[in-house]
Amino acid sequence: MKIKSTRVWIDGHFLSCVINMEGRTITRILPYDTEADLDYGNSRILPGFIDIHTHGAYGFDTNTADREGLISWKKKLVNEGVTSFLPTTVTDAKETLKKALRNAAEVKRTVTEGADILGVHFEGPYLDMEYRGAQPPEAIAKADVQEFMEYQEAAEGNIRIITLAPEHDTGFELTRWCSDHNVNVSLGHSGASFEQAAMAAANGARSFTHTFNGMSGFNHRNNNMLGAALRLDGMYAEVICDCNHSTPEALNLFFRSKPADKCIMISDSLMCKGFNPGDRFDFAGHEVEIYPDGSAHLVKEKNLAGSTMKMNEGLRNLAKKAGVPFSIALNACTINPASLLSEQDHIGMIKAGYDADMTVLDDAYEVIQTFTKGIANL
Repeated sequence: MKIKSTRVWIDGHFLSCVINMEGRTITRILPYDTEADLDYGNSRILPGFIDIHTHGAYGFDTNTADREGLISWKKKLVNEGVTSFLPTTVTDAKETLKKALRNAAEVKRTVTEGADILGVHFEGPYLDMEYRGAQPPEAIAKADVQEFMEYQEAAEGNIRIITLAPEHDTGFELTRWCSDHNVNVSLGHSGASFEQAAMAAANGARSFTHTFNGMSGFNHRNNNMLGAALRLDGMYAEVICDCNHSTPEALNLFFRSKPADKCIMISDSLMCKGFNPGDRFDFAGHEVEIYPDGSAHLVKEKNLAGSTMKMNEGLRNLAKKAGVPFSIALNACTINPASLLSEQDHIGMIKAGYDADMTVLDDAYEVIQTFTKGIANL
């Protein structure tokens, strides 16, 4: 199949060209005057979005281990331009987490429709109680290498990221084990000092989880975890771009502070994404309600619990509300997460030899079409 547009995102700029796909792969980029099967006019053809931190949507939560729910979620994610993602767990009982990991691994292995499951983001249970946010306190535990190995076995080796609080990882033992076994350690839900975060980075940690949220804040005399997230140039950092978890001004400062290739946009979406304000849901045994601004809060504690943001909306927020240059904003949801996961050799760009994962957006950032491995999904 050949598709064309006057605006195809190639190597950091728009180019008028034709994309030739054979099977699941982009085989050639051809001159614009080449005949094509589909002409998208002036609409933007972009690399497919990659969401590495998302708990669920449309009534499904990763922890529920519902096979059909995960398959349905995979299929619906393409509506927001997502072509690959990491289903993300939340702190819970051990057997609940193992069931969720087995379910994700089985669906990843057997179901190809919709967005591609790249693995699992294991958020918790090795977190700090004070900075747990909406993570259920009854299941928070101290970092344990042997226990995590059980989780990774249940996941068939598919845990790609673990969020943990480094101050509760004695001797950085789990951090070092994960680093040695190709699991990316992301620091989050933590009250760590700047020095503790820097030491975790020195012992193999690679990223920060939802920067600004669930971490000790910055002070000009006590820089804490947030200071480390903004200062450590070699570390990736996630940020939720719904403009509820962080203001547009904070998002602008984040993208000014971090090297452009280390910024990662995430949705941190919950199962309530796709529903209406006032609707309530069970989140790991705790009730969550959608607020009028689209944010999701614990009903009892009022804490922010997660977002209902779609990834195309996040890109629009960065470009239109936060004043982030389009190229930097786009990289944050395409090539940068691919690079963190060491998948940048085949996803995250529109390039010959890469997977045919693309989304087509209009100027209002609405999704016209999404291609996953060369298959049109809308």
